[in-house]
Amino acid sequence: MEVITLQDLQKALSYKLDKKGMSRENINKLAEYLMNFFGYDDYVSDNKLNAKDRDVFYMLEEEGLLRTLRDEVTIQKGKVWRIHYWVLRKNEILKLAKLEPVEEEEEEEYKIYDDLSEEVWQKHHQNEAEENI
Repeated sequence: MEVITLQDLQKALSYKLDKKGMSRENINKLAEYLMNFFGYDDYVSDNKLNAKDRDVFYMLEEEGLLRTLRDEVTIQKGKVWRIHYWVLRKNEILKLAKLEPVEEEEEEEYKIYDDLSEEVWQKHHQNEAEENI
């Protein structure tokens, strides 16, 4: 059984959330926040979460880093007690932690303009000005 380290979690979160504009500082805080819930365990009971914590966990579920499980236990008089858990997707986290961050490249469609001469740009602006008259 592999253990998810803080560094693994930071790298995986960075890979997922850098693209969405989250700062490195906030990613590190989020990793520490999660480690405070999970520690060396693979799962945490949903009962330990408040509404704000649960929102964060749902966001991380959408990113593919967490998943939910449900366990049912029959108690007195045949009643069913449902227990909900949040589980670290360890294989996914470890896989992402090994990847190099992807640097965003300029979109190809805009690179075609880089080779245009100043003369073409001036002519273009002149045509726009004439159309607005």
